[in-house]
Amino acid sequence: MRKICQFVLAIILTLATSWGQSHPASTNIPGAEYPRINADRSITFRVQAGQAQKVQVSLGFGQSVFDMVKGSDGFWEGTSKPLATGFYYYGISVDGFIANDPGSRTFFAARKEVSGLEVPGPESEFFAVKDVPHGTVRTEWYLSKTTGEIRRVFVYTPPGYEQSTARYPVLYLQHGLGEDEAGWSDQGHENFILDNLIAANNAKPMIIVNENGMTGVN
Repeated sequence: MRKICQFVLAIILTLATSWGQSHPASTNIPGAEYPRINADRSITFRVQAGQAQKVQVSLGFGQSVFDMVKGSDGFWEGTSKPLATGFYYYGISVDGFIANDPGSRTFFAARKEVSGLEVPGPESEFFAVKDVPHGTVRTEWYLSKTTGEIRRVFVYTPPGYEQSTARYPVLYLQHGLGEDEAGWSDQGHENFILDNLIAANNAKPMIIVNENGMTGVN
């Protein structure tokens, strides 16, 4: 009887461990179970498209495309190959129409809102949210003399900035091609990176300004 109990306990512990190895992505909307990050950093996607004939996942704007399989409940599911740690844009192709994943947050890239996915790994510690003093990311609006339009800018100020009379260096940090001024805050975690570096005395407190580099002016 004792051996049977030990065997049952071993099965329970094994199942609990395997369940703990798969978890919703940090970039999911609240309450969404999919996409899920697996232990080998492959990603399992699941979407409902009961009337569709073919559903695919397109990672990185078509750099990696794979088919999903339809279940009897009308949900389509598919798992990617193991991915390197990092941030990925992706879309769901439903009978050829590229849509955003309802379970994921969207981010501005390729001049449109697209689904995004954060694949964690040891490198993620660099921008993890830690128990350190935190700076502030604020949104400011101004009239651009270049474009003649009201434009938005993101500004990071370090911990203690509001109480300080010191002068701070300013870093003007631009986004990638097709992204916008929100990229370094939303996708790049710039505030948490600098919070952690300042707390570890690996960077001086500074201001970061994120402007939209796409002016439409030749």
